[in-house]
Amino acid sequence: MKFLFASDSFKGSLSSEKIVEILTESAKCIFPDCQCRGVSVADGGEGTVEAVVHAMGGSLRCVSVHGPLMEETTATYGVFQNSHAVIEMAAASGLPMVPAEKRNPLHTTTYGTGELIKDALDQGYRNISIAIGGSATNDGGMGAMSALGVRFLDKEGNVLTGFGEDIGKVHSIDGKGLHPAAAETEFTVMCDVTNPLTGLNGATYTFGKQKGGTPEILERLEKDMEAYAGKLLDLTGIDVNQIPGSGAAGGLGAALKVFLHANMKSGIETVLDLIEFDSLLEGVDLVITGEGRMDWQSAFGKVPSGIGMRCKAKGIPALAIVGGLGEGAEKIYEFGIESIMTTIQGAMSVEEAIERAEELYRSAADRTFHMLRTGRKLNP
Repeated sequence: MKFLFASDSFKGSLSSEKIVEILTESAKCIFPDCQCRGVSVADGGEGTVEAVVHAMGGSLRCVSVHGPLMEETTATYGVFQNSHAVIEMAAASGLPMVPAEKRNPLHTTTYGTGELIKDALDQGYRNISIAIGGSATNDGGMGAMSALGVRFLDKEGNVLTGFGEDIGKVHSIDGKGLHPAAAETEFTVMCDVTNPLTGLNGATYTFGKQKGGTPEILERLEKDMEAYAGKLLDLTGIDVNQIPGSGAAGGLGAALKVFLHANMKSGIETVLDLIEFDSLLEGVDLVITGEGRMDWQSAFGKVPSGIGMRCKAKGIPALAIVGGLGEGAEKIYEFGIESIMTTIQGAMSVEEAIERAEELYRSAADRTFHMLRTGRKLNP
């Protein structure tokens, strides 16, 4: 038998690499002659760069950038195959980088994310994928585009830095200074939300509160964002509110689409394409995937559903080993996952499950392969 192991990490306990190691050891005990291969995967959120770099034998590049408060910091992004770069905007503009007492979307910027993109362009990478989850920002992507050479000007002609408080001050936009390599680069945005830039489901009202926005701040930002969307329409002819995902990362999705002509794509689909997952399925008899907790959300852009659908298309059975089950987990059966095995063996706290994660996962892996061996003994 030939197995392929492709699980998301279990946050706070098991890495994708460790899961592959455990599955391989367990499989060899039950099926001594089996072939095993493992690959790191992620869904476009935290850990995406690490997973892609590990899977593709790439490397990390460390860059000095400015954080969401324009503080000096360092951030890394991944590179592979001499032409590909993969960036997590949260590495330079993420919410955890801002202390709780300083969180205010008026005072944060995506400038550092733009610096990561600029460095990738300067280094000659012409296929750039950007994961835009986990932002601390609501600047409409002005900061990132400013770092790439776009000038946002107020009515006096002054150049705006690109904080959230600058959105309503935009009078004109000068894109002539945009990094020249942008025109010859293919940009992909990993985005699993469809929120528009403005409105009740837009960037400000949907995500602004968690970034420190009070009702008064959110009201101001929404009014400013509406004006900003109008400027983009006037100057580029693009109605960003008609672009699903334009409100992601506080409007960074809109800026990447308008100024860099990026393709908006599911995070897990982007990752699976980057690691050339379909080619890994050749000759495989069974795939085992999983995640820390499976519930109704797992069917929408998470690792198991992405893996399951790729397997389903090729007629390869896929199983999931998960830490725990939540409401609606059975929906995953519609997405190519044939069965689910949990690591939890009885009533226990989350803390205990995390502490015993390796032991529990190994037990679940053993049970899974014992069941597979039993199935092979059944009469047709």
